[in-house]
Amino acid sequence: MTNDMLMTIRPLLPGDWPAVSAIYIEGIATRNATFENDAPPWEEWDSAHLRDGRLVATSEGSVVGWAALSPVSGRCVYSGVAEDSVYVSAAARGIGVGRKLLETLVEESETKGFWTIQAGIFPENEASLALHTACGFRIVGVRERQGKMDDRWRDVILMERRSAAVGI
Repeated sequence: MTNDMLMTIRPLLPGDWPAVSAIYIEGIATRNATFENDAPPWEEWDSAHLRDGRLVATSEGSVVGWAALSPVSGRCVYSGVAEDSVYVSAAARGIGVGRKLLETLVEESETKGFWTIQAGIFPENEASLALHTACGFRIVGVRERQGKMDDRWRDVILMERRSAAVGI
């Protein structure tokens, strides 16, 4: 894929799950995107993510990336806070797919009243750190030894983006 590819961002639909899951599995395989070891079944993924803020990037009819929001808490005081996930297929990395997805996700979240989007990113995932920084996120801390993967402790950098549009 090239930088001049025609890309469309649209809502993620249940029928997109096979492609979304395959891209998720590519991210899992890097061992720097998530603590997960496998993509869950659609029903499990669907119940863990908010209805608002589910997007796919398509090019030439194929899904090349996805982004989604998940709740950080079930408590009503956190109703405007969500955690993002952004994944891009290996073939489409580095050409702006992630940025377009995250920018659109931020815009959509603000129209739905979200005041904070947070992200937990492994320090080794330099591309995700750069993407989030470019989209207005800031580092708020490091969660040391947040989890153990492949017999080693992993830190997680916590980033957040506060919305100016929601009026906080």
